[in-house]
Amino acid sequence: MLRGIGAALALPWLESMNRAIAKPATLKGPPLRCAFLFAPNGTIPEEWTPKGSGEQYETTPMLKPFEKAGLKNDLLLLENLWHQRTKGRNGHWPKVPAWLSGGYVERGVGSELDTGGTTVDQVMARELGQHTALPSFELGIDEPRTGVDNVGGGFPRILGSFISWRDPHTPVAKEIHPQHAFDRLFRTRAAPYAPGMDPDSPAARQSLQADDASVLDVVLDDAKSLQKRISNNDRLKLDEYLESVRAVERRIEATLKPPKRWINKEGFAMERPVDKMPDQHAQQVKLMLDVLVLAMWTDSTRISTMMLGDAQSGATFDFLDGVGGSSFHGYSHHREKEDKKDSYRRICLWHVEQAAYLLSKMKGLDEGGSSLLDNSMVLFGSSIKDGNRHTERDLPLVLAGKGQGALRPGRRIRAPKETPLCNLHLSLLHRMGVKADKFGDSTGTLDGLS
Repeated sequence: MLRGIGAALALPWLESMNRAIAKPATLKGPPLRCAFLFAPNGTIPEEWTPKGSGEQYETTPMLKPFEKAGLKNDLLLLENLWHQRTKGRNGHWPKVPAWLSGGYVERGVGSELDTGGTTVDQVMARELGQHTALPSFELGIDEPRTGVDNVGGGFPRILGSFISWRDPHTPVAKEIHPQHAFDRLFRTRAAPYAPGMDPDSPAARQSLQADDASVLDVVLDDAKSLQKRISNNDRLKLDEYLESVRAVERRIEATLKPPKRWINKEGFAMERPVDKMPDQHAQQVKLMLDVLVLAMWTDSTRISTMMLGDAQSGATFDFLDGVGGSSFHGYSHHREKEDKKDSYRRICLWHVEQAAYLLSKMKGLDEGGSSLLDNSMVLFGSSIKDGNRHTERDLPLVLAGKGQGALRPGRRIRAPKETPLCNLHLSLLHRMGVKADKFGDSTGTLDGLS
């Protein structure tokens, strides 16, 4: 059967498919998006978690930025979730990739690099990525780190530089330069799409057509390559051949079901960032958050991740009142010394403010009677709870948005103690339409989200 499918990849057959995708298509309603916003170095537990057992909650100091932004009723405060496989291990390096995978992270380097699993965003991208120009979109602030932290248990530092992993051995490259991130959205197509464009205009139709044509070009190239390998090198390993066939099959399916992009009629203007790294950390973060919103708004992608900093981030925050020039990671180990703890507190609050900025921007963008935030699920949090002690239980997590009715925000969800965070990830997969019986160390889905 597979050999028959492989033989059917002849160019005349593919050329006939081209007629099937000649008419560009748009969605009649906005799509569902999912984004993950990561903050390094934890928080101050007693200033994050509310007291009491009720479903409603009194806003704690660390959550005040959400309330000030009018976002409290757009959030689910999640409690008692963790990754058991990170228990008792290094405080940072193995916990960062596990945040979205739940895997057991090995100490190996090079070819032995192993995070124990594919991250939930990439599982989504595999299933849904054919619908958009970018299957997923990964952003960050810090340059990836290299070498081995022999003081921190012999883990390679690269583990702390990525939250998105295509497989247990391969991180997904993140963009940290605002202009380069912007250009990925609008300079990869033959006919760039601009927000606010009339979906019935010739320019919009040309842009949509470019989406489909780019997919077909990939299919043609792969088909030619496959034919050449089959005819001239029959000694290829069977599994390599089968994987090639499967790859082509997936691309053919994508052309038979052309991408349907959501085109917003309302404008969201953002100038192309200048071709240099911003001088200030705060400016870089704001620009990257704006690009992230733009990516989802234009339906360039439906799956996104962003790291506000890497593990043990050496970023300084002397632009904040009362914060000196020491690194964020240094302040996180405050040892209850009030001067260092106060600096740590201010930086943690600033990170929450950035999350509130992102969500507010999404909430303010109309998509035909609902907002971009209404049509999204955004997870914000960290891979450790207490930055001072590296605790992994009861991670600080907020899930924002309505997920097109799949979430019922404005509440706190107190799961049983030591509930796998992967239960949430499995729930998000299901809400994104991805069929899965299990993810990571999940024991089921997370109750109470809707």
